Amino acid sequence: MDFGLPKEQGVLKTLPPFGEEVREGRVALTPQGVRELVARGHRVYVERGAGERAGFPDPLYEEAGARLVSREEAFGRGEVVLKVGRPTLEEVVLLRPGATVMGFLHLAVAESGLVEAMAEKGITAIGYELVGTEGRRPVLRAMSEIAGRLAPQIAGRLLEAPWGPGVLLSGLPGIPPADVVVLGAGTLGRAAARAFLGAGASVYVLDRELSALEEAAREARGAVTALTTQSRLERYAAFADVLVGAVAVPGERAPVLLSRYLMARMRPGAVLLDFAIDQGGIAETSRPGIYQEMGITHFCLPNVPALVPRTASHALTATLLPFLLRVEEDPLGVPELRQGAYLLLGQKGGHLE
Repeated sequence: MDFGLPKEQGVLKTLPPFGEEVREGRVALTPQGVRELVARGHRVYVERGAGERAGFPDPLYEEAGARLVSREEAFGRGEVVLKVGRPTLEEVVLLRPGATVMGFLHLAVAESGLVEAMAEKGITAIGYELVGTEGRRPVLRAMSEIAGRLAPQIAGRLLEAPWGPGVLLSGLPGIPPADVVVLGAGTLGRAAARAFLGAGASVYVLDRELSALEEAAREARGAVTALTTQSRLERYAAFADVLVGAVAVPGERAPVLLSRYLMARMRPGAVLLDFAIDQGGIAETSRPGIYQEMGITHFCLPNVPALVPRTASHALTATLLPFLLRVEEDPLGVPELRQGAYLLLGQKGGHLE
């Protein structure tokens, strides 16, 4: 089977302390992953420069047995095209009819016309966020773990002066630490809770499921856990220095938990890390980027693991490759990949119905 590996496109405008822009630098397969596919008899076409931002130059892919090609060839030759993000309308044009495209697709919040364009070409679209079995999504879990571990680094910078209120996460003897409220006790929420505790912050975790809170209590000892209610949302958000949005429903738009009314009651200079922005975000004020609105610093950067592209690329390969190595004639012959299908040869699957 022919695999296409294009270079990721896209620039997200940001504010200090992250500079003027953050570029997507992850790649779906490292050279080691390519070597494994080639050893199984597959052909792998890699767009020139695809791995450079993650620290994988073209010669490493050539040594692994890949064929370096143009962008058009990477999309056009691949029976299976392995991306990181969602394809653009321009990229869909480059895909061969009937091809399979894989990536973090989040098609429930895709731009107008994208799903229809893929359907017209008979594309099979598989979202990494859905790949796996019910209750176990290893690719999404790996990226969520990275994002959660990055959360204190991001929040700590955004709390610093001059762009923030000048708050130290850990506090000092006699000076209380920052209060961090985590909405959602899934993989990302638990990872963020552990990381913030390690940074010395006071941590509160809210979720609607008691079983999720029990797991959070085991993993993040020292965090306060509470069932989510509207009154608790209002009370906890009001004192939070950092509010982490880690609520997501696989294949669907994220629930909007933070209204403008609620956010108007938050501390001036507080930080919202909305890690659900890939699925629309959890706040009425959330949109892609890093900005200030209503006195709140919003960090709504899609695909946060792109901040550490080398680590994230290794994690993508480690979790995705076991499924790819089982592909023979049809990716949908692998049940875990079929589970992630939004489109099946252009027909909408259960995640879009």
